[in-house]
Amino acid sequence: MAPLNLPNSLTVSRLVLTAVFVIGFTLGDPVGYGIALGAFTVAAITDFLDGYFARKLNLVTSLGKLLDPIADKILTASAFIFLCAHEQRFCPSWVVVVILAREFLVTGLRQIAVEKGQVIAADWSGKWKTGFQIGFCVTALVWLFLESLGWEEFFLARLAHRDSWLMPAFLWLSLALTIISGLHYVRNGRHLLREH
Repeated sequence: MAPLNLPNSLTVSRLVLTAVFVIGFTLGDPVGYGIALGAFTVAAITDFLDGYFARKLNLVTSLGKLLDPIADKILTASAFIFLCAHEQRFCPSWVVVVILAREFLVTGLRQIAVEKGQVIAADWSGKWKTGFQIGFCVTALVWLFLESLGWEEFFLARLAHRDSWLMPAFLWLSLALTIISGLHYVRNGRHLLREH
């Protein structure tokens, strides 16, 4: 079996970092929240880097096309589920349901497209959706980490607090873009659902 190239190695590392995030978050103490914050942040950076290197080095592969969106979905879904289930309830459960439903819908449409020899390209709304989702998760994790250290009065902690403007802005913008991007995918892939 051939070794993984750099972009695919970064994608696989994102799956490993997601597991580290889950373990850290489950610990529920300052060390655990610090690990979760660090793992999630590095994983989010690899999301940008793997695509960049794949295009820059002309290393786009079928494996990468398969793994990259899966790794993205596992990372963000894990974070939203844990933040929803946390005692502070950083986001409503119905928001998580909408986000997961959109991901299943898009994955299904892409699978149908592949079977018909077509590609549904990502558009601007999907990319911005991912950015705002990551922003929300990082903000919530920063707050959890600083609160667990007793540093609630620090400027960064006050900015990241859920009663401040930043976290709600990230959450509701990511939800709006989740819905918009889902509708875009349905519109762009509606021809795939017709039987000829």
